[in-house]
Amino acid sequence: MTNYCLNHDDSHPTQLTSADIILRQQLENSISTYFYDACDRTIQNLLSICRWYVITCANAMTLVIECPDQITNWRVLQKIVPMATVLGEIISSAKIRVCPPTNLGMPFEMRVDELSVYREGNR
Repeated sequence: MTNYCLNHDDSHPTQLTSADIILRQQLENSISTYFYDACDRTIQNLLSICRWYVITCANAMTLVIECPDQITNWRVLQKIVPMATVLGEIISSAKIRVCPPTNLGMPFEMRVDELSVYREGNR
């Protein structure tokens, strides 16, 4: 078995600094703006009804959409393929999580790299 040793400078920090947190927030805000601007008017109007935001954890980015009611949740789910297409052009390792209103079901989550499965299902 081969043992690899990392120089202390090459290892990941154990705790985030305030600069790390600020940079992550700026990245999330920039991606949110870029995503929203790239969406068509229908999706923008739908997002304006919901609470939505981008979060980054480790190497994954997730677009979270919290729907205020079941009708909006259904409309968002119907637009998930075009939203994933836009998001996939920004970052290919992203996910979308659609959250229904509290106590009305489980969140639906898909990775944008799974997009071909959903497109084939619509044929």
